[in-house]
Amino acid sequence: MIRHLKINDPVRLKRALAAFLLVAGCRTGTPPSLPASAFAHVDAVIETATVGHRIPGGVLVVQHGQRVYTHVYGNRALIPVIEPITANTIYDLASLTKVVATTPSVMILIEEGKVQLDAPAKQYLPEFSGDGRDAITVRMLMTHTSGLRPDVTLTDEWSGRDEGIRRALTERARSIPGTHFLYSDINFILLGQIVERVSGELLEQFAAQRIFSPLRMVDTSFVPPADLVPRIAPTEPAEGRMLRGVVHDPTSRRMGGVAGHAGLFSTVTDLSRYARMILNGGTLDGVRILKPETVRLMTSIASPPGVGDLRALGWDVDTYFSRPRGGFPLGSFGHTGYTGPMIWIDPQSDSFYIFLTNRVHPDGKGSVVELQKELGRAVTQALGIPPSLALPIEGSPRDGAPAFNGIDVLEAQHFTSLRGMNVGLITNPTGRDRSGRSSIDLLRDAPGVSFKALFSPEHGIRADVDEAVGDSTDSGTGLPIYSLYGQRRKPSPEQLQGLDALIFDIQDVGARFYTYIATMGLAMEAAADAHIPFIVLDRINPIDGMDVEGPSTVNKTSFTAFHPIAVRHGMTAGELAQMFREEKKIDVDLRVVAVRNWKREQWQDQTGLPWVNTSPNIRNLTEATLYPGVALLESSEVSVGRGTPHPFEWMGAPYIEGPRLATELNASFPKCVRFAPIDFTPDSSKFAHMALHGVSMALVDREHCPVVDLGIVIGETLWRWYPDQFHVSTMNNLLRHPATIVRMQKEEPLDEIKAGWVDEMKDFLARREKYLIYR
Repeated sequence: MIRHLKINDPVRLKRALAAFLLVAGCRTGTPPSLPASAFAHVDAVIETATVGHRIPGGVLVVQHGQRVYTHVYGNRALIPVIEPITANTIYDLASLTKVVATTPSVMILIEEGKVQLDAPAKQYLPEFSGDGRDAITVRMLMTHTSGLRPDVTLTDEWSGRDEGIRRALTERARSIPGTHFLYSDINFILLGQIVERVSGELLEQFAAQRIFSPLRMVDTSFVPPADLVPRIAPTEPAEGRMLRGVVHDPTSRRMGGVAGHAGLFSTVTDLSRYARMILNGGTLDGVRILKPETVRLMTSIASPPGVGDLRALGWDVDTYFSRPRGGFPLGSFGHTGYTGPMIWIDPQSDSFYIFLTNRVHPDGKGSVVELQKELGRAVTQALGIPPSLALPIEGSPRDGAPAFNGIDVLEAQHFTSLRGMNVGLITNPTGRDRSGRSSIDLLRDAPGVSFKALFSPEHGIRADVDEAVGDSTDSGTGLPIYSLYGQRRKPSPEQLQGLDALIFDIQDVGARFYTYIATMGLAMEAAADAHIPFIVLDRINPIDGMDVEGPSTVNKTSFTAFHPIAVRHGMTAGELAQMFREEKKIDVDLRVVAVRNWKREQWQDQTGLPWVNTSPNIRNLTEATLYPGVALLESSEVSVGRGTPHPFEWMGAPYIEGPRLATELNASFPKCVRFAPIDFTPDSSKFAHMALHGVSMALVDREHCPVVDLGIVIGETLWRWYPDQFHVSTMNNLLRHPATIVRMQKEEPLDEIKAGWVDEMKDFLARREKYLIYR
């Protein structure tokens, strides 16, 4: 959804001022220069690559605010004769074509309402259907999440634009669309074709008329004219000739030099004008190419929910291709090309740099991989980008990289996706970043974000109340706190009035009946009714995302059974939100800010994330692990340890024989839990101030502990021993599976009880698979 920025938005004011100064600079002469002395290390990095024959030479331009640094290095041609480089050398842009020609062309059509970002590609390309193609959207093409392979087949002889397009249209998805990042030229061949089908113009004509000509990019074109060839940097020999003014990319070359993925030629001067236009919010020298909100849409993270490699629309943000980012913050964006060019743009510091080179000249053996890394770091150092702005969330849990929850990712992106929005936040003390700062404080201080309201779930905004709570006011921010666990369970239309988005940031514990996920689902319904986006700042599942236990059927929807999912569901809040939206048909604009660097097999204490009590009686990971099983007993005539130092680790009742129960359970679960008899007196809750007898539970092997089985066995044992005091039917309040209760009453063995879950478990696992974000 594209929204208009407010007139008092600081980012818009900053860009408007920048636009005015840039226009003034253009009218009065060359923009002021950045001091050459600051770029001594930058120059040394590029010169080392040139001397080391990694590149023949190149042209660099860096802009920071209104000041510019431009420099040339080495040569543009080495054979048949050496040609010194000039600042106006024209380069084969290779894949920069995707973001300089094709992406803005698509964005213009989106802005004009002629293309819908989340529409199936087949809506514009009818031949692109069947065999997995129907699910591929325009967004997936633009973010390289379509599942299409990197390129069309080149092993056989073919040529012609029509044949190249035909091959792209008949490609099938090799993975489930929208689930993985796989960089593919086919995506942009198809996008180029969408531009042509929708506009009725050839891609090269549309881009020239709507982008290059208005921006006075005089040396930018597909298939450059002959008079420009002397200024073009050659690439390498192919087809018996040195390629010069002929596109290097073999697919584009077979298609006649024009394709959505490659074929464009340009200079640093022209590309600088394009980059300035983007930083100015879509305008340059009084000419508007795109609206500010369209630029914002194009350059914000747009990968489908759960895809860990982050892309904007066309642009790279944080993938293994992001080497030129250097020390720029995660909210910046850019792109690279096979022949060596690179561009990186950072709205946060109002900066960009462009380096054009022909690293494949003269023999295809050059390389810019290390140069991209070194140059990005050197440029940010030269510009004095403070380390606090450079917060890359990189690495892998396999190599020890820490995990980052959604709020950490949003913070690293400097909240760019929320700028210009009025937002409300559903949270409690678990809503905090990995440094311990609360989401409330972070949103309050987020630049360009108007924080308007707080909403609290069960246990209140401080997670310290074990009863219904009312509305109140937050002492730190002065914001109203609307309770979603009092007279109402979902936000009212009046409470959402004036909001542009509703955000959810709460740590779930991985059990169906933990009410935070019901609060999330009901709030999604309210956001749908209010026609505003619902944003989930996802968090890890603390008891791992692999183990799934218990029946999934619910006989009636309730606040502790919002949707038919397994008792221990093994999903994150963001994954559940996707399931709720699709299966409950909640027509909401759902956006999930995905966790980074978490693998499903990881438990909370393996991620480097701090533990925060998720409620008054879930105070550590052991209690959270036991909760999906032990909590099944809560509605029955036993204490599960509430009002003691060890809730869900102790359980008992006045009538229980602790030593006998410990012996029985140790025989049933000899390897994963150690039971010991215990006497205790709760200070509050059930059986408050009464002497109770029962067992303590020490978790020995959490990896192989079926905690739902544990709850079932305890309940069946107590029913068998104490039928007058313990009523097993009360366990259905949370289990929500009457058939299991009947089998327990019949004292059937555990294996036979679980046999009644098999079909439901298969169904749930199949449904669940479609919504898993993390693999």
